[in-house]
Amino acid sequence: MPVLVDTSVWIDYFRHGKSLERLDFIIDENLAATNDLILAELIPPLKIRKQKSIIELLKNVNKLQLCIKWDEIIDYQAQCLKKGINGVCIPDLIIAQNAKQNDCEIYSADKHFKLLKSIMNIKIIVP
Repeated sequence: MPVLVDTSVWIDYFRHGKSLERLDFIIDENLAATNDLILAELIPPLKIRKQKSIIELLKNVNKLQLCIKWDEIIDYQAQCLKKGINGVCIPDLIIAQNAKQNDCEIYSADKHFKLLKSIMNIKIIVP
């Protein structure tokens, strides 16, 4: 099963070496996946720091196509609000929707995905 690696894990991995062993395994087993939204969050600071090799590595990770269904995003956000879950941003909802569409687990340190787990029936891996 592919694992959609969230921005938070990549940042910890490149900056602090956190989640190193688990992410190394996911990469070595060719299970790691990303999408254009995650790359759009990661690549600009890497470009500024001229970290071309990391950018190339990220671009070679299996990329899931984004198919944003805005009606679903709106419904999920409404369900969050009904349950008192505030502060879940639209990019997190899009990432969760993308993982669900592709039957992927999400590997993330972001607490919002834990909150979305019951609403969206998504699978989460936590560092």
